Formats: sequence, C-alpha cells, structure tokens
Amino acid sequence: MNPGFLLALEGIDGSGKSTAAEGIVRALREDGHDVVATCEPTDGPWGRRIREMARTGETVAPEEELRWFLEDRREHVAQVIQPALDAGQVVLTDRYFLSTVAYQGGRGLDWRALLAEAEAEFPLPDLALIFEVGVEKGLARAAGRGGTAEPSFEEKGFLERVATVYAAIVRPWLARVDGNRAPEAVLAAALGRIRPAISVPSERI
Repeated sequence: MNPGFLLALEGIDGSGKSTAAEGIVRALREDGHDVVATCEPTDGPWGRRIREMARTGETVAPEEELRWFLEDRREHVAQVIQPALDAGQVVLTDRYFLSTVAYQGGRGLDWRALLAEAEAEFPLPDLALIFEVGVEKGLARAAGRGGTAEPSFEEKGFLERVATVYAAIVRPWLARVDGNRAPEAVLAAALGRIRPAISVPSERI
C-alpha cells in the first residue's frame, strides 16, 4: 500500500484528456495536493523512439511496438511514478497502461492478455479516467491543434478499433468522462470524479 495517489488519463487522440490534464493539475494544487504531472511516452530513450515512430509513420511489428512501450513504462514507473507514490504525492499521468491495452489491442494483439499482464507488473491506478469522444471529432481536434501529425496512430479505422477496446474495459478503478463537450465542462466532469476518489485512501495491489 502506497501513501500516494495514482491518477491516469486515457482516451483516443483528440479526446481532450491532455487539455483537461492542465486544469486538473492546477485545481488539485489549489486544493493543497502535491502533484507530479507526467506522461507517456516519456522523454526517455524508449519514449523518444516511440515519438519518432509516430512522427514518421514508421512501420513496426505490433510485438516490437509493444516492447518499446513496455520498456518506456518500466523506466517511467521506476524513475518517476513509484518514487512519487512512495513520497505520498499525487501522480497524474497523461496515458498509462490502458493506452497500451487499447492501442496495441487495436494493432491486433490480445488486449485482455495485455491488461492482465499490465496489472500484474505495474502499479494499479487509484483512478483512471477514459475521456470518450467520437473518432471523427477526435481526429478533427488532433488536426486542429497544430504541431506534428502522428500518422502511425491518427488514422480513422485504427482509432475506431482502439475506441472499441477502451469501451470494453471494465475495472472498479475506472470511470468515463464525456469528452465531446466544451473543455470547461469536461474539466468539471473530470474533477467531479477525481475529488471524491482522492479524498478516500485506496488499497493498491
């Protein structure tokens, strides 16, 4: 049992989770929580490899892509997440192992097996929020936010498969947020889920 609180934000590209993350971190800090904000892929060597793949549209076998994500997460947990939890901090991670379950499941791997393996290896979230949005709306948002496109992931048919996996996951520590609304409404809904959960200690396996 760790004294900290692990909060994971999940969803397809353009779901609004990254926008909400900024407001969540600000609100929780105003509430008096010591918050560590982080994300996956990380800025470590494996994370940089993943981001380069996403940027270039490089074709990688699903099993190899999975290995990159797992290696990145192992470093992330060891270097950032677990130390912060041990110190009693709130850790907000923009993407965590449910992203691997959904995205690599969308590549054709067995998502149920991926979920079981992730739960056996990595700290469970105290709360994971899946921001749900229509695929076409998500892609339009992703295209409109500027920056570098990610052809490896931002493709309609693929994201539809990813969304199907996300929709099928059921866990007691998982809640869903309607990401189709305006950013302020999405943030309010997310905080409505987070604040009650964060005030009650939970047992992490």
